[in-house]
Amino acid sequence: MPTNRPAWPKAILFDLDDTLWPIAPVILQAEETLFAWLREHAPRVAQQFTIDGLRQARLELLARRPEFQLDLGKLRRAGLLDAFEAAGEDAAKVELAMAEFFAARNAVVPYDDVLPGLLRLKGRVLLGAITNGNADLRTIGLEHHFKAWVSAPQLGVAKPDPAIFLAGCKALDVAPWDAVYVGDDVLLDVQGAQAVGMRGVWMNRNGSHKHLEHGVEPDAIVGNFDELLDWLKREHA
Repeated sequence: MPTNRPAWPKAILFDLDDTLWPIAPVILQAEETLFAWLREHAPRVAQQFTIDGLRQARLELLARRPEFQLDLGKLRRAGLLDAFEAAGEDAAKVELAMAEFFAARNAVVPYDDVLPGLLRLKGRVLLGAITNGNADLRTIGLEHHFKAWVSAPQLGVAKPDPAIFLAGCKALDVAPWDAVYVGDDVLLDVQGAQAVGMRGVWMNRNGSHKHLEHGVEPDAIVGNFDELLDWLKREHA
């Protein structure tokens, strides 16, 4: 492995949820949207279950079948199938329900710094994404900013597994040591990337000190894209 870093990384890869946009409010809204759809199109499910009840059932299903952790969309689909069966609803409607959910799940709003930051990086480095989630950059409308993106549902492995980071680098045709990975989770993102030789940057938007708790030393800690760009210019000029 080369010991000298390039003056500027060849590629920067990003986590998606909670790095490029907040996800918790989006999921909550998507579940509300899905339940409203159930009230209209699968009323027996809506009468027998609540949003919290469906969520608890998914958690219990995940405990029994941990392989669903690799694809939470499949987990939600399986949970709905169980609920439809229990309520005596037509299971053929589940795919329509999932389409409703995914449309709302991908109605994300990037943080204000993201689009200007991507535009400033574009053309200078290759841009990619690695995610454990099921965000769809095509549906979201950001696909054109990225040369490639890989996901846990697609690959069947999830961060911090080295295979997903290596797949991201391969998709961009760069060596790990020529790439930087940026994410909000110090263990899944930073430590996972560093384990394969990438530089791991922690996108710490809320001033957390979790890296100290876990003993992780990110190559950089940034609060937004402006700070990421400042670090790149300062350290790799």
